[in-house]
Amino acid sequence: MRWDLFCRVIDNYGDIGVCWRLAADLGARGEQLRLWVDDPSALAWMAPDGAAGVQVVRWTTPAADLEPGDVVVEAFGCDPPPAFVARMAARAAPPVWINLEYLSAEAWVARCHGLPSPQPGGLIKWFYYPGFDDATGGLIREPGLAAAQQAFDAAAWLHARGWAPRPGERCASLFCYDTAPVAALLPLLARQPTLLLLTPGPAQRLAHAVAPLPGLRCVDLPWLAQPDYDRLLWACGLNFVRGEDSFVRAIWAGRPFVWQPYPQHDGVHHAKLEAFLARWLAAAPAALAGALRALWQGWSGAGALPAAWPDAQAWADHARAWPQTLRAQTDLGTRLLGFVQGKR
Repeated sequence: MRWDLFCRVIDNYGDIGVCWRLAADLGARGEQLRLWVDDPSALAWMAPDGAAGVQVVRWTTPAADLEPGDVVVEAFGCDPPPAFVARMAARAAPPVWINLEYLSAEAWVARCHGLPSPQPGGLIKWFYYPGFDDATGGLIREPGLAAAQQAFDAAAWLHARGWAPRPGERCASLFCYDTAPVAALLPLLARQPTLLLLTPGPAQRLAHAVAPLPGLRCVDLPWLAQPDYDRLLWACGLNFVRGEDSFVRAIWAGRPFVWQPYPQHDGVHHAKLEAFLARWLAAAPAALAGALRALWQGWSGAGALPAAWPDAQAWADHARAWPQTLRAQTDLGTRLLGFVQGKR
């Protein structure tokens, strides 16, 4: 099928990150996509080699006068141009119109996933919610991901880039928003010899504002293409991630991680955090669940960072085991293709 995927870059790289990940996944399955994006500059480092089946279209005002494809996806309610929507309605067979929503573990997601929204001109917009169970739209997971992880040599990859940990050092990565309590985190990490790999932006800025600490060695990373960011997560024994795309990739990495949801002024992000924690920790030992909940809440501003650190082995075991329940489910790309076929 021919797809039009619309994306607006708001204030970070999460929107374009999710959209490129989805576009590349569908393109690898033989679909043909036009990715409409108002600011494609991040793709220069995020996807320098492009992707099979994906064409990037600069979303300008007025927008390019192109005929709609078989499927139109608006990411996160970004509203395609009115003239484009009019051409959608004028088609003999209108395209399937999908509103791809943000990921959440909250219970209402399953109730809202797949609901129709009638639009002018006889069009129907379908709400598509990613999620963590079979009642939702699933998680992005390309077919070759597990095999790539199994074949990955973490030590060789880090060494080739000059980021290898020294003997006895723990390797961790940090990707965060400006609101993350990095100054409080670094002394906790320094209790154990740690190599902390800092992503560009807030992570580097906040970490460099703290005086050097014995036991903590910080290294600045360049901007990484999405496949290399995945490898970074696989190579580290601890990952701090944010938003949506890196959150999902940290889950698939099967390594201990801490998530910072996108901060919202009305505190909605705390509800999203608690919903995921309830699902993620349901089968975890009580002591581990309590320690992780306190750490994640403190990292996301719902309290102070705790002085106690979760048990490393129990955390590693849980991080490795939990994704296996998700791998038994079909992925977002497969579900989305089936959903669209059912609506055509």
